[in-house]
Amino acid sequence: MSHISIHWFRKGLRLHDNPALMAALQGCVEIYPLFVLDPSEKLAGINSCRFLLGSLKDLDCSLQKLNSRLFQKWKVTRLTFESDTEPDSVDRDRRVEKLAKEHDVEVIQKVSHTLYDTERVIEKNNGKPPLTFNRLQTVLQAMGPPEKPVPSPSLEDMKSVQTTGWKKHEEEYGVPTFEELGKDPQSVGSELYPGGEQEALRRLDEHMKRTGWVCNFQKPETSPNALNPSTTVLSPYIRYGCLSARTFWWRLTDVYRGKKHSQPPVSLHGQLLWREFFYTASVGIPNFNRMKGNSVCVQVDWDSKPELLAAWREARTGFPFIDAIMTQLRQEGWIHHLARHAVACFLTRGDLWISWEEGQQVFEELLLDGDWALNAGNWQWLSASAFFHQYFRVYSPIAFGKKTDKHGEYIKKYLPILKKFPTEYIYEPWKAPRSIQERAGCIVGKDYPCPIVNHEVISKENIKRMKLAYSKRSPDPSESKGKVKGEKRKAVSVIDMLTKKKKAGPY
Repeated sequence: MSHISIHWFRKGLRLHDNPALMAALQGCVEIYPLFVLDPSEKLAGINSCRFLLGSLKDLDCSLQKLNSRLFQKWKVTRLTFESDTEPDSVDRDRRVEKLAKEHDVEVIQKVSHTLYDTERVIEKNNGKPPLTFNRLQTVLQAMGPPEKPVPSPSLEDMKSVQTTGWKKHEEEYGVPTFEELGKDPQSVGSELYPGGEQEALRRLDEHMKRTGWVCNFQKPETSPNALNPSTTVLSPYIRYGCLSARTFWWRLTDVYRGKKHSQPPVSLHGQLLWREFFYTASVGIPNFNRMKGNSVCVQVDWDSKPELLAAWREARTGFPFIDAIMTQLRQEGWIHHLARHAVACFLTRGDLWISWEEGQQVFEELLLDGDWALNAGNWQWLSASAFFHQYFRVYSPIAFGKKTDKHGEYIKKYLPILKKFPTEYIYEPWKAPRSIQERAGCIVGKDYPCPIVNHEVISKENIKRMKLAYSKRSPDPSESKGKVKGEKRKAVSVIDMLTKKKKAGPY
């Protein structure tokens, strides 16, 4: 049977290692690549919007080379897409499958956003998600290495496949502009991380050439406040699917082969496994992105402090290390994982005693790599609500940054108002004598805020509050049964696309 296929691009914004796309081409005479714009993208940070648009433009160019384009067409017999594990996406896809069956449309889903099928991992772990990294490793070792990537479609694959009539759809279905997404193009800064598969593969190649660095990589030894990233910064490309996690895994395997190299959890393979850990947990733990109804999450009496939350979000805490990190996040859309540790601890159990769910929302808006599962999992970890339970280990908003940047060069870069402060006061400008503040051209309390909390006092009080929360825990907080719908942004319904057979998005 000859098929007319729609391949629904979602997170897998690439041609390489895209098994669902390859399935669409099997026995296909016409194919129509589709990307449906989630209206909630209008609410995302401008850096994320720019990355998404860049990724779509790159994908569109790649498809043009295969004589295809991003747009929609109907009278299809097959719909293919990459599996998505987020709760709302799972619900949506079930409804789409049901509706497609009613219209005699074959639906093919393929796992390629994660290294493994998360459902199989849970099944191999007696129906429960592994709740420690070591347990995950044990399960995966029994399952064997991840599947190898599938090749990209070629012109040979497309020789009997066509996409008809796309030229007249250019204006209506082209990749949108900033303005169409409700964003001001003048408000965006330098594009340090351009979106797209070609950029992702270029960056991957660049890193894989650094064989010594790759083999010796240990995540905890990288710097949170280096002026240039001390890690790969490939996470945004994996988040949007511009880079396949399996491709990254096997490229690392090639570099490691025959050489002494670091091991998980700190190696680059380890970083991919941490991603797998949180993805699997998010599938097997109900209500994973919130505290209530989450069986592995400590129930904490977080305070509601809108003014302090705003100060943290807007880099007005009065602690230069924290404010520099939040400034980098807003300007560039990426910060080092240890920098995330510092600001997350400060917001939650360390200083402000504000719920991790609030921080999760800010990161989802501002991070280029604000992956739903990883974002929720890491915030639970860093607030000592789940997975990590040494709540008495609190990051100092002063001492922590000094370990890798004694002179505060990172602070001077992102908070230039403080750049003339002497080294001994750069992390604590409020301690500088008035004369020094005047010479630096920055009066604390006027030009730069005073600290919004006394860290030495409040952190000790918060440790006591966390101890109390832990004392109220259930004897077995790790029990997790089945999947329950979590909270997430609502996307455009593809059901309307299949029932009404008309445009459901701009491209």
